Amino acid sequence: QLQLVESGGGFVRPGESLRLSCVASGFSLENYSVGWFREAPGQERQGVSCITLSGASRNYAASAVGRFTISRDNAKNTVTLQMNNLRPGDTGKYYCAARPSTVCFFPSREGYDYWGQGTQVTVSS
Repeated sequence: QLQLVESGGGFVRPGESLRLSCVASGFSLENYSVGWFREAPGQERQGVSCITLSGASRNYAASAVGRFTISRDNAKNTVTLQMNNLRPGDTGKYYCAARPSTVCFFPSREGYDYWGQGTQVTVSS
């Protein structure tokens, strides 16, 4: 079965960190650029970060710059989003997605072949 599975979400206080993982099964992520998206209640799914197929280029939403880091390990078929100094505005369900292209076209949601089921991140004091 071809799928992406996210993990690592949870409930944290402002200023704390979480590390989200996206693992592919049934196909190789090395042929895909991978994005992370957040969907907050009542809002559209928005791009948070993306890493290109080669790993040479990374994109971040303005709110994530300096706090989030995306990386990939093709040997483990995994893409990771390290989130530091979390804020209440980071709350939402986080999804990873894979698109068969060398570039991200960030922050577009178009062109992704695979989406995970999401992992919930809640930041609250």
